[in-house]
Amino acid sequence: MDVFLKKNYSMHSIDAYRNEFVTYLKAKIKSKEPHSLYAPILYILDLGGKRLRPVLTLMAAEIFETDYKQALDAALAVEVFHNFSLVHDDIMDDAPLRRGKTTVHEKWDINTGILSGDAMMIMAYQLFENYEPDVFKSLAKLFGKTALEVCEGQQYDIDFETRNDVSEEEYLTMITYKTAVLVAAAMKMGAIVAGTSEEAQNAIYEFGKNLGIAFQLQDDYLDVFGDPKTFGKQVGGDILENKKTFIYLKALVLSNDNNRAKLLNLYAEKGIDADNKVEQVTQIFMESGAADITKKEIENYTIKAFNVLEQINISSEKKLMLKQFGENLMKRKV
Repeated sequence: MDVFLKKNYSMHSIDAYRNEFVTYLKAKIKSKEPHSLYAPILYILDLGGKRLRPVLTLMAAEIFETDYKQALDAALAVEVFHNFSLVHDDIMDDAPLRRGKTTVHEKWDINTGILSGDAMMIMAYQLFENYEPDVFKSLAKLFGKTALEVCEGQQYDIDFETRNDVSEEEYLTMITYKTAVLVAAAMKMGAIVAGTSEEAQNAIYEFGKNLGIAFQLQDDYLDVFGDPKTFGKQVGGDILENKKTFIYLKALVLSNDNNRAKLLNLYAEKGIDADNKVEQVTQIFMESGAADITKKEIENYTIKAFNVLEQINISSEKKLMLKQFGENLMKRKV
């Protein structure tokens, strides 16, 4: 008997959700004229990545007793929007690499990156049109709120580059908007498609938000200590861009006077050798204990996410799978 005919839907493996999603993406997003508009879209969507957000959308639908295939369009909307934001972020950051490959604006040009990104945003909205009016309205409302918050988070990130008084609280607000709310929305969209209660939708949103904060803190950590072969981005990129990440802010607080002054100087000085700057800053991060505290904070937010799970009326099996997913994110190297 087909598993999708059962009332109580069994959870699938992460790889199964991911593979099904990638198959759907390739079938749904195809090249058309003008080729110069759509080729960059296919390129960025084909670069792979973890497919974290769409997998969470599919998982959430099945957690709440709905065939995950019903959530494929919502999952695709989330992934298309996420990649749109990456194309524009890479332009603003002048980033040369994305997932180990040349960024869209480097492969083509900045104007192409802007226009293809704009088209992706519109495509994401169009995918919600495949749902019934009530579901469409809920999905579009959540998506609009989330998309605006992501823009706010990106602006905070830009503003922080020229400020020397960024607080930990401000930084956590920034990554909540820039990264975590989209992870949260991805999960809530699965719950909306499943037609579950508003209480359950909000709980799964909170789970996703805390997981998203942990994910971004891990990304900050890997930017400094990750393996260039597996991380997919330029290691030390945040340092070279003078980003006031959590690990940097902790190092400022915890460092002795000499290292604090040195760190501020390294982030203010122009024309310093890139490798030398990354090496010196990394050393301060380690000596201050900021690196270890960042790892602890990643664990704390993951535990917060797990605590939210206890409020949701789902089976122990499904809670366990979500916990395993969170634990794997904490241990990731990419």
